[in-house]
Amino acid sequence: MKRRQTASLVLTMAMLMASPLSWAQNTGKLKIGFMLPATGTYASLGTAIENGFRLYLSEQGGKLAGRELEFVSVDDESDPSKATDNVNKLIKRDNVDVIIGSVHSGVAMAMAKAAKESGTILIVPNAGAQAVTGPMCAMNIFRSSFSNWQPGYAMGEIAAKKGNKRIVTITWKYAAGEETMKGFKDGFEQNGGTIIKDLSLPFPNVEFQALLTEIASLKPDAVFTFFAGGGAVKFVKDYSAAGLKKKIPLYGSGFLTDGTLDAEGSDAEGILTTLHYADNLNNKRDQSFRLAYAKTYKLQPDVYAVQGYDAAQMLSIGLNATKGDPKNINGFAQALRAAKIDSPRGAFTLSSSHNPVQDIYLRKVVGKENILEGVAHKSLADPGLGCKM
Repeated sequence: MKRRQTASLVLTMAMLMASPLSWAQNTGKLKIGFMLPATGTYASLGTAIENGFRLYLSEQGGKLAGRELEFVSVDDESDPSKATDNVNKLIKRDNVDVIIGSVHSGVAMAMAKAAKESGTILIVPNAGAQAVTGPMCAMNIFRSSFSNWQPGYAMGEIAAKKGNKRIVTITWKYAAGEETMKGFKDGFEQNGGTIIKDLSLPFPNVEFQALLTEIASLKPDAVFTFFAGGGAVKFVKDYSAAGLKKKIPLYGSGFLTDGTLDAEGSDAEGILTTLHYADNLNNKRDQSFRLAYAKTYKLQPDVYAVQGYDAAQMLSIGLNATKGDPKNINGFAQALRAAKIDSPRGAFTLSSSHNPVQDIYLRKVVGKENILEGVAHKSLADPGLGCKM
């Protein structure tokens, strides 16, 4: 009996000693590393993502799972050659618990590699590089945005249904552009269309004139493009100035006109794009989000703000399930895989490779808005090719 009492006493004391340590680990400040572009072509996109993320946090009283937050930021400059050093600063120097980033697909792939090796939670709030939720997938890597394939595939279907048979594509020659074009080609050719020429130029080159001259000579039924940020603005304006807008319909991945309409002006009028967000979805979640964002930042939100907002929402879901412990990767992942995420874009779930399964919308530029024309593809899932976990 004495032995049992002694063992019980030792166990009780051990539990009492362990509890404060466990409690301290999960209630101290959670360190979040932002690795987003603060300069260059994609700077405005990085700002919108962080704005959206912080808006969700403010709605939770500035805490997640009861934990206060500390932030560390690195400007990734949209430069893949600097990405490994930048992400390792956050992981090894700053000892962040969670990384949020990035916009550029090449940067995101370096981040995914480092996150996979270190076990640090990574939530990608934009970059659609398929490898992130394909061959490089991991239990601790999640995406709150899209894969490059998704909006491209949906527009391929739409372009074919509109009777186009011969199309030219044009983009930057890097992962985001090439994968978007692959999605478009899959959707277009499966529905009877033909790509007569793939045109590209190095990122972030915006000297389009020679390519626009070639497009005019090819006389396609339409053009499909992927550009974003400042490059999108330049392309849309150059396309119109070359006289092509009135002759050859321009279709795009939604990033062509999202967050860029103020600068593109009337040159963007009437352009059709596909994306997982539109400016007039009119669901209650979106209405409250848009009102809060405009009130907080004196700006109208775009898809980048939505993706940042949902990155924070996903982080909250995972942390609530694990009682604030970002080291409990399995619990974190299980919670997100089971979740239906109540996004301004409309509710979405995550695939087994941790990419959103979501509606892709057809939008038309009217004035300074991407107006909803309809659902281009319901609950579209990326194939997640190569993902093993």
